[in-house]
Amino acid sequence: MTDAAEQLLAAYPSLASIPAARFAETAARLPVISVDAGTELFAEGQACQGFPCVLSGQVRVARGSVDGRELELYRVGPGEVCVVSAGCLFGGSALTAHGHASMPTRLVLVDRDTLLEWSDARPWRLFLLGLMAERLAELTTLVEAVAFQRLDQRLARSLLGHGPAVQTTHQKLADELGTAREIVSRLLGRFEDQGIVRLGRERIEIVDLAALRRLAGGL
Repeated sequence: MTDAAEQLLAAYPSLASIPAARFAETAARLPVISVDAGTELFAEGQACQGFPCVLSGQVRVARGSVDGRELELYRVGPGEVCVVSAGCLFGGSALTAHGHASMPTRLVLVDRDTLLEWSDARPWRLFLLGLMAERLAELTTLVEAVAFQRLDQRLARSLLGHGPAVQTTHQKLADELGTAREIVSRLLGRFEDQGIVRLGRERIEIVDLAALRRLAGGL
């Protein structure tokens, strides 16, 4: 068995439900991709080239707008799934979002036929469907947040007035804002990527106060 196949099993243990010889044979044919942070892995409007199984690193999936803005949908790490890729791969439609590596990333690209064959194994199929259901639930929550709230602005406001560091948890912030902890964590991660805050254990350090104030003001 190749190193990539062994890493696939380590990241996605339910693949062990596929007969070992058959899995080794199919996995050996799959391309392994290693990219640097910031590399575009797929783009909106393109045909889906395969289902990304992340071995290490992380893929940031976002939707862009005509005026250049974008909305982060979710991030895919080892052992997780990309619902945009899966939906477009199974449906034969163009990709509705773009994906970039948020850090050095290594992944295996699984083609449609192989993914369908692997899905004959019940444990893998249940794992895949379960994670896709979780992702869809997250996206539903995100749509609600975007449609009915300016959570990024409200979150920025909640961080002001506490000095250079805020001692709190993501759950407490979520409770204050009336939203899910996952949404707060995603927004704080975006703030950190933008250099506005630095996240620690039950601690949020304000790095760029001016940028946080602009965000809080909706600018």
